[in-house]
Amino acid sequence: MTDATTEVIEVAAPEAPPRRKQEQGAPLRTLRARTLPARWRITLWIILSSLITLLAVGMIGRSIFLAGVEQNANEQIEQEAAEFVRFAEDATTSGHTTLEELLDEYFARQSAHAGEVVVGVADGEVVSVLNGLPGGVAAPAFDGIPGGGVLIERMLRSTATAGELTTGEQGPVRWGRMDFVAGGHEGAVLIVQYTQQARAQVDATFGTIAWVALLGVLLSSGIAWLVAGQILAPVREVYRVARDIGERDLTARVPVDGSDDIAAVATTFNQMLDRLETVHATQQRFVDDAGHELRTPITIVRGHLELLSDDPEERAATIRLVSGELDRMSRIVTDLLVLARAEQPDFVRAARCDAASLTLDIEAKAQALGDRNWQLMEVAEGSAPLDPQRITQAVLQLAANAVQVTEDGDRIRIGSRFEGEGDERRLRLWVQDTGPGVAAADAERIFERFTRGDSVGARRGSGLGLAIVRAITDGHGGSAWVDSVIGEGATFGIDIPAPSGADEERSA
Repeated sequence: MTDATTEVIEVAAPEAPPRRKQEQGAPLRTLRARTLPARWRITLWIILSSLITLLAVGMIGRSIFLAGVEQNANEQIEQEAAEFVRFAEDATTSGHTTLEELLDEYFARQSAHAGEVVVGVADGEVVSVLNGLPGGVAAPAFDGIPGGGVLIERMLRSTATAGELTTGEQGPVRWGRMDFVAGGHEGAVLIVQYTQQARAQVDATFGTIAWVALLGVLLSSGIAWLVAGQILAPVREVYRVARDIGERDLTARVPVDGSDDIAAVATTFNQMLDRLETVHATQQRFVDDAGHELRTPITIVRGHLELLSDDPEERAATIRLVSGELDRMSRIVTDLLVLARAEQPDFVRAARCDAASLTLDIEAKAQALGDRNWQLMEVAEGSAPLDPQRITQAVLQLAANAVQVTEDGDRIRIGSRFEGEGDERRLRLWVQDTGPGVAAADAERIFERFTRGDSVGARRGSGLGLAIVRAITDGHGGSAWVDSVIGEGATFGIDIPAPSGADEERSA
């Protein structure tokens, strides 16, 4: 072999866009028609929930405060009653025996709280009054006491010693009665607590709170409107991109900012567009390639059929030519379909496969491709995760190319071996011919679609065979390569990742 520079060109697998296998039989959800924009719905729901919450809090708070008013009134009555009991005990020991003396001295010492009226009764007659109502005066008359004598009479006739009564304008009152006997006469002290004013203060306070809450709801509504707009901004971008995207232009993407749920939606939408763009590009490339490659044989077939003569020999020649062109068209379509299918996620179905058996099967099948001196040089022993049908297809395509550039009886070598260790281990399968070789300029692009060598190492065919080989290796995450010297043949091969694991490898 002459001294020449050997160049190895590896075609690495491009990064494929993420794919997600579509679930089969997934139920379709029926969406209800909505006419109100999402921003309005979010804002209105926030307003409604805020109003319900504030209303519930206001009603509960008002009930608690009104209960406090009643409790305070009861405590005032109990305090006043306890003071009268202590006074009555002290007055009895100090010599006060008549009702009038007892009541006069007690009322002289007391002062009514706000909203409180204390009435002294002797033998059913009112003798003393302490009036704590606004503008009230302490006098035996009932002119300044709401309800007047009717209220006092109802309290005296009641069998209970405490309770609640309604006075009309002054609202409900809490009352208590202390009955006593002095000097053979019956008397009573009536303690009345008017709660209307305290209730009015509670209502006024909660009225103010209600106005403040209303302003708060309005403020929160404005904030909700703004926040909803910011949250839905990426959704509007998704809508804008989906609206503006064209049938032939799928390059538009939604800007993604952040890592929240909305950003995840935008990211997922962009990934979907990536998949659609890949599928669209595959289909477009298939259509373009088919139109480009099939145009010539169709033109040839049409031209010869239009000029078909009645001469039997010419007709037979024309039919042979047309049949050949139709066969070529069939091969082109088959190859294009393989390349189109290579973009699908199930193109490669990897399984643990014995490399030695695979190599022997490939060598046996390759011998049917042509009358050549087939030689099996190396056999890798061990197993590797791969698709045996696709690998066989790729290596036989390399063998078919070797047949095209050699003559009957020429030597073609086939081999396989493991290289590397551990996770870096790979299975290498190769085919070596004795043809004219591949020029460096051709080696750099020979694995592209419809690319044929035009130098000394020109290779005949449609230009799809090596593209199929590369597609198969890409599907396995491997690479296709060529090692050639002009005039001394070429070695084409593929490298497939084959992590060793527990397998042992050796070459024979």
